[in-house]
Amino acid sequence: MHVAILGCRGIPNHYGGFEQFAEQLATWLVHHGHRVTVYNSSLHPYREKSYQGVEIIHCYDPEDRLGTAGQFVYDLGCILDARRRKFDVILQLGYTSSAVWYGLHPRAIPVLTNMDGLEWKRSKYGPWVHRFLRWSEARAANCSQALIADSLAIQSYLHETHGKPSTYIPYSAVVRDDLNPEAVQTVLNSYGLTPGAYHLLIARMEPDNHIHTILEGHQAACAASTSTLPLVLVGKPANRFGQELHAKYPEQAHRKWLGGVYDQNAVEILRQNTTWYFHGHSVGGTNPSLLEAMAAGCRIMAHDNPFNRAVTGEDAFYFRSSEDVRTHLLTKASLSETQIANNRRKITDHYTPHGVAHAYQTLLEQWAQPQ
Repeated sequence: MHVAILGCRGIPNHYGGFEQFAEQLATWLVHHGHRVTVYNSSLHPYREKSYQGVEIIHCYDPEDRLGTAGQFVYDLGCILDARRRKFDVILQLGYTSSAVWYGLHPRAIPVLTNMDGLEWKRSKYGPWVHRFLRWSEARAANCSQALIADSLAIQSYLHETHGKPSTYIPYSAVVRDDLNPEAVQTVLNSYGLTPGAYHLLIARMEPDNHIHTILEGHQAACAASTSTLPLVLVGKPANRFGQELHAKYPEQAHRKWLGGVYDQNAVEILRQNTTWYFHGHSVGGTNPSLLEAMAAGCRIMAHDNPFNRAVTGEDAFYFRSSEDVRTHLLTKASLSETQIANNRRKITDHYTPHGVAHAYQTLLEQWAQPQ
């Protein structure tokens, strides 16, 4: 079958999230005998027309000049281009800026939409944007031939809210061996870190990732006890929220801002050697960064919500407030080796790249139409 993947910034992955997923799925499908086309933003640094056998179509993206409005232009261009081609099935990733154009999707080609998280619940949006996102969600749910939910909680929500069935397919992660000790020492030394002597947070600077809650709780723990380990933050504070956080909680002996770290080996080393891994995401489904932390054997302290609990269950500590964070740190809460092993077993049992890609292949084949 010939599959088109729309809705991401492009491959190879330079962004995260949907882009990482698109790269993994597209290359897997090609390896298993299918033809795959991925739409890339014109702003993507990769300029070739193919990547590991995946065909790439570059579409105009004015986001660098128009901001968020540019995403709507980019999605429109991708959909209009898809109308001129003979795909068997289209996989649409997300709906935030594409739902307004759903009526322009090629009518003869089934459109399967990965519904992602509950975008309208993000606290950074005002009431008008909230209304638009709820409308977009309903439009995507009603106009798609099939829906994909990356968590059981999202699957239940789609059924209860829109009366629509969906196929549950999560994201994936890989359990990796401990990395070379020399590489570990080189990376940690470059950041001035010692194995097991820091806490770690990796996230985009968004309010619904509860970075402010974690920072406030950690600072309170530091004020109460000088033995509190430093907090290391990975994520670019480029937006206004991130800049405000950086100004309020600047670089200090007990707090390090590393900015964006894009070397995946370096990120894995940071994960494998942290004492606590903070996961504050609250509005998504099955979050890839949480799966990656589980695969790395992290002791996880997660925001208490149905999405995170559905993944880690009893094998994590949870927080709702900065006081919870402070209390956990001061009482020196800890996960057992059994709980860490449980999380890794969940990855190898339920969240493998092959299992996820095979589930997508099965669903796409069910809907693919011969040309």
